[in-house]
Amino acid sequence: MRRFFINLKYFIEFIFVRLLFLIVYILPINIASKFGAILFRLFGRLSKSHITAIQNCHHVFPNLTNREVKKIVFKSWENLGQTIFELGILKKIFNKSNYIQTEGLHNIKEIIKNKRPTIFFSIHHSNWEICVPLLDRLGINVGAIYRHINNHYIDSFVLEQRTGSLQTNTSFYTPKGKQSAKDILDAVKNKNSVFLLVDQKDSAGEDVILFNKAIKTQTGFLKIARKYDMPLVPMENKRLKNGKFKIIFHNPIFYNDSHTSDADMMHKIHNIIEKWILSNPTQWFWQHNRFN
Repeated sequence: MRRFFINLKYFIEFIFVRLLFLIVYILPINIASKFGAILFRLFGRLSKSHITAIQNCHHVFPNLTNREVKKIVFKSWENLGQTIFELGILKKIFNKSNYIQTEGLHNIKEIIKNKRPTIFFSIHHSNWEICVPLLDRLGINVGAIYRHINNHYIDSFVLEQRTGSLQTNTSFYTPKGKQSAKDILDAVKNKNSVFLLVDQKDSAGEDVILFNKAIKTQTGFLKIARKYDMPLVPMENKRLKNGKFKIIFHNPIFYNDSHTSDADMMHKIHNIIEKWILSNPTQWFWQHNRFN
């Protein structure tokens, strides 16, 4: 009986989300994005994640006042709301000229030309859902890992939105876990690339410094990079005005130095993503329990 009511609750939540996405789809891109920002700014503060976000922000910016920290966190809620609502209109965003600007394509010119398997990495910043469809449109076959949503109806719906934003059937998403490890390794062996978001906690990972604190961090992908001689390409993601975005492809990092440990390389990656966060703190996902 308990299972029945949980399933009913999940289904009602799914219907609500589906209706919201239908409304979002018929709205102009800017209005849909602002709608998400307003809703999440209003209701985000009511969640437990709001306290986590404030604590995280205080850790990174110890000299800011409570008011200044809350301003960043509220803007972060707005960005999260925009990202979620934009998930339902990714195709519309990509179809608009100049809505997604790119920089540094020359840094991956040879990778695209030679179809070299590569690990592209970014963080939960701006709208991270744009990254995989962009790589797919650049002619890069890419596999990406996503985290399951407990509500299986919504989980399937979100996956449908993600896969629906792709232009090809050669790129894919795989759920985090044993299956994703197999899927990603198979993709690499078949000369495909990988996209990862590397800013969240991994309880089974190694201790690596981020913003002056040692935290459990995923480093398994670095073993794959070394074993298969895959370059690491940082993808910086910025939200601009009027619903536009800029994706910057930075110089590839070649991880073939046997004297460098995975933890040392991850520390270098953390140095990169720290700069991204500090340059646009309101666009980072502060709500994740990263530092505890």
